[in-house]
Amino acid sequence: MTRLYELVLMLDPEAGDADRDRLADDVRQQIEQAGKLEKADTWGLRKMAYEIGQRNEADYRYFRFEGEGELLERLDHNLKIAEGTLRFRIFKVDPDTPSNPPPVSERPASVGDGSDDRERRPRRDRDRDRN
Repeated sequence: MTRLYELVLMLDPEAGDADRDRLADDVRQQIEQAGKLEKADTWGLRKMAYEIGQRNEADYRYFRFEGEGELLERLDHNLKIAEGTLRFRIFKVDPDTPSNPPPVSERPASVGDGSDDRERRPRRDRDRDRN
């Protein structure tokens, strides 16, 4: 049964640009041979929430495609053994769900003027609070 999926691929930034592009092209070809590619996008280098393999950045690639179980098994196997893959996730998607936009490239600006709010708060009397 053909279903809709999204693949987020995190590639090692230490690998060369050509190697990362070749790996993403291999994924694209596998999808096109056994399924239907709806969208492929390069999100670029982004900071990760935590280190993976002593890397704090990854080159993110996004694919939205239709396929069957065999395609998922093949992608899973090939990406697990591919040199330069830090992490990947394949998500089953509802057909009515819009495609994911690229994440915002920078952190949102902090709210306020940047000063510590604690300095302006009134102090509580701890002895009075205990009684």
